Amino acid sequence: MTQTATPRPTLLGAPVPRRSFMKWSAAAGGAAAAVGIGAHYGLIPLPTASAEPSTGDDAGEKVVWNSCNVNCGSRCPLLMTVVDGAITRIDADPTGDDELGSQQIRACVRGRSIRQRIYSPDRLKHPMKRVGKRGAGEFEQITWEEAFDTIADSLKKTLDEYGNEAVYVQYGSGTTGANASGGTSVSRLMNLLGGNLGYYGTYSTSQINAATPYTYGVERETNNSFNDAINTKLLVLWGNNPHETRMSGGGELYIAQQAKEIGGAKVIVIDPRQSDTAVTMADEWVPLRPGTDGALVAGMAHVMVTEGLHDQAFLDTYCVGFDEEHLPESAKPGSSYKAYLLGDGPDGVEKTPEWAAPITGVPAATIRRLAREIAQAKPCAIVQGWGPQRHANGEATVRAIYLLAAMTGNVGLSGGGLGAREGNYTIPTARFPGGTNPIATKISCFTWTDAIERGPEMTATADGVRGKDKLDVPIKFIWNHASNTLINQHSDINRTIKLLEDDSLCEMIVVIDNQLCASAKFADILLPDVSNAELTDLIPSGYSGDLAYAILAQKAIEPLFECRSTYDICAEIADRMGIKDKFTEGKTLDEWVEQLVADSQKAIDGFPSYDELATRGIWRKANPAGFTVGLKKFRDDPMANPLKTPSGKIEIYSERLQEIADTWEGVDGEIPAIPAYVPSWEGHDDPLTSTYPLQMIGHHYKSRTHSSYGNVAWLKEAHPQVVWVNTLDAKARGIENDDVVHVFNDRGRIELLARVTTRIAPGVLSVPQGAWYAPDKDGVDKGGSTNTLTSWHPSPLAKGNPQHTNLVQIEKA
Repeated sequence: MTQTATPRPTLLGAPVPRRSFMKWSAAAGGAAAAVGIGAHYGLIPLPTASAEPSTGDDAGEKVVWNSCNVNCGSRCPLLMTVVDGAITRIDADPTGDDELGSQQIRACVRGRSIRQRIYSPDRLKHPMKRVGKRGAGEFEQITWEEAFDTIADSLKKTLDEYGNEAVYVQYGSGTTGANASGGTSVSRLMNLLGGNLGYYGTYSTSQINAATPYTYGVERETNNSFNDAINTKLLVLWGNNPHETRMSGGGELYIAQQAKEIGGAKVIVIDPRQSDTAVTMADEWVPLRPGTDGALVAGMAHVMVTEGLHDQAFLDTYCVGFDEEHLPESAKPGSSYKAYLLGDGPDGVEKTPEWAAPITGVPAATIRRLAREIAQAKPCAIVQGWGPQRHANGEATVRAIYLLAAMTGNVGLSGGGLGAREGNYTIPTARFPGGTNPIATKISCFTWTDAIERGPEMTATADGVRGKDKLDVPIKFIWNHASNTLINQHSDINRTIKLLEDDSLCEMIVVIDNQLCASAKFADILLPDVSNAELTDLIPSGYSGDLAYAILAQKAIEPLFECRSTYDICAEIADRMGIKDKFTEGKTLDEWVEQLVADSQKAIDGFPSYDELATRGIWRKANPAGFTVGLKKFRDDPMANPLKTPSGKIEIYSERLQEIADTWEGVDGEIPAIPAYVPSWEGHDDPLTSTYPLQMIGHHYKSRTHSSYGNVAWLKEAHPQVVWVNTLDAKARGIENDDVVHVFNDRGRIELLARVTTRIAPGVLSVPQGAWYAPDKDGVDKGGSTNTLTSWHPSPLAKGNPQHTNLVQIEKA
C-alpha cells in the first residue's frame, strides 16, 4: 500500500483490531474513559498496587515507574497507571519532600502529557519505504525483513564504494535521557563495522564548548551549582532561563527558586527577552540587543578598571593577559584586555559606557551602576545560559562573560562562580557501551549539510574538519535516530529540503523514530521505534543541582503495532552484516539493563539492586560535599592544581587563539585572542537592516523540548506558537496582540500569532524554537518553525549554529 505521510487524526497503516483500537482510544482520549472524569484533572487517588495480575491480554490494572527522557536537561520519573494494557493516567513523583537536596522530582507539563505522545495520531506503526520524491511523505508499508535487508544491502554498498567516512550518524537529542534504549545502539553497530564520520559539538553548546578551552582548558569546566547560590549576595543570570529550559523537578527551576528564597540574594537577568525566570525571580531585568553581550561586558569592565573596582590581586595570581605586565612573551604590545578597554589597543577606541550604550541599547548610566554593583557584591555569581553563545560571535561572547567572573575575583569561591552555566553533582551510573569509533575524522555537528553538498572540499582550517586535513568523500548514508535535526531543527529549512531532495547526493537516509515529524518524511527507509513506555531502561539524572539520582523506567505496555526497539533493530542489521554476536554479546535489551544496574552497584556506594530499584522507582544521592563549587582546588592552590590551559592559568589572552587568527585560512569572521566585542553578521548595524530591520532570536518553550512534544494537542492549546514583538515595533506596523502575522526574510516566511508585549527589547523578535515545520501550497510555514528563517552560516571558531543571529521583517498576514 502507498501512504502519504501528512499529519492527520487517523491511524496510518494496516487496519487495527477493534480491541487494540479501543485501548488506543481510551488512552488517547483521556483517563475519564477508564478511571473516571476526575483523572483528567489529576484529582483521584493514585492506586498503590496492581488490581490484579496481568494476563496474556494485559487485563487488570497496575502502576509502573517510567520516565520522560527528552533533551531538556532533566530526567523526570513518571508513574504510569495501566488499565487493560493501555496507559490511562500519568502522575509525578510522590516520593521525597520539599526540602532542597531531597526534593520531589516533579515532572512538568510535557512529561505529564506523555500519553498524547505515546498514542498520537502521528505515531509510526509499520516499517515503510519511500515510493515518491524524497520529502513528499509518500511511503509503502513493507515487512521488517525487507527493511533490514534493504538497509544492510545499502550499507554494504556504501562501505564498499566510499568507505566508512561516507556514513554519518546524525546528531539528535530526542532520546538524550535514555540509556540502553537510546541512539547508542546505532553508534555501537557502526563502531563494530569500522566506524563512521563523527561529529563534535551540539546544537545547544557548540560555541561555548569550543571557546571554553581557551579560557579554562576544557570544554565544560564545572561551575558552582544553583544550590550554592544560597551563599551569594548577587546572582546574575546572563541569558539564562532555567524556569523554562529546565523547568521540571528534575531540572533547575525549583533549585533556583529555593536559592533565591533561602539566600535572599538580589537577582539580575540580562536578556533581550523578559523570560519567565526574569518575571518570577529577578529584581531587575536588563534588556540588550542580541549579540552585543561583549560590548556590555567591555563597558562594565571599563568602569571597574577606571574606578579601581576590579580584583587586581586575583588577576595577577590566577590569570594571563589581563594587562600588559601579564601578557605572554609572544603577544604584541597593546594586546591585553586592559589596553583594549582603555583605547591603547589596535583599534584605539576607549570602551566607555558611552561607547557601549548605542551598541547594546543599554543606557550608559545603567552600565555604570551594574558595573559597580557586580564588582562590589562579595561574592557574586555570574551564570550564563546557552542563549548568548548561539550567535554568530558566540565564541567571543562566552569568553567575555567569563572575564567578568575573573575580574571580580569570584572564581573558585562558594557563592561565586566561573561565569559558565550552573554546575551539578553527578554519580557514575553505568551507560550502555557504544564502543569507540575507529574513524578519527569529525565535522562540526552543524556542517553535515556541507558534507553532503561539498564534502571533499571541506578542510580543517576553513570548515573545522578534525582528525585529518580534509574530507575525502561526501556523506552518502545517514542514520537518523530520534532526531528532527534532518529538517526541523537545522537552519534554513528550505535550502536543506532542496539539498535532501536530490538523492544522487546522499543516497540513503534511514530514520528510526516513533513520530511522523518533519524529518521522518525525508526517510528512504522509515522504521517505527517504541516509546519509552514500551521498554525498560536505567535512566541517570541530568542537570539537577546537588541532587543526583537514577530511575528504573520499567516497561508499562507492550509495543504498539509493529514497533521495535532501536536495540533490536540494530541487532537484526548486525546479523545481516555478520556481527550480531559481537553486537549483542548474547544479551537481550532487558539483560543489558540488568547489567547496567549491577555495574552501577559496583561503582556507586549504596546503589540499590535491580529488584529494590524496581520497587522504589527512583534512588537519590545528595552531594556529600554539600555544594558544587567550580575550580575550588585551583583557587586554593593554583600551583598544585593548574588548569589544562598551556599556562595552567585562566587565559584572558590566548596564544592559541592568536595563532588561529594568524594562520587559519578561509575563516569567515573574527577570532580575537582576548574576549573583545565582535560585531556579527545580520546584527543590529548590518546594512541588511534597511530591508530586514528586526533581529530575530529564538527561545525555549514550555510546550515542547526542542521539537519533542511539538505535536501534543494539550500543549499546543495551552501554549500556542506566537512571535514576541515589542509594542513600539508592533504599533509602527499596525499589529495588535493575537493578530496573525508573517515573519520573513529572503530564506522563507512563517505564519503565527503576534504576542505584542513590553517584555522584549525594541527591534527584536523572538520565535519559540522547535515548532513543527508545516508549509502550505505557497511555501508559507504555518507551523511557525524558526529555522525557516535561520542561516546555514556557521560561526568562525566552532563552526557552530548561530541560530539566534537573523534579520527579518514582520507584517500582518
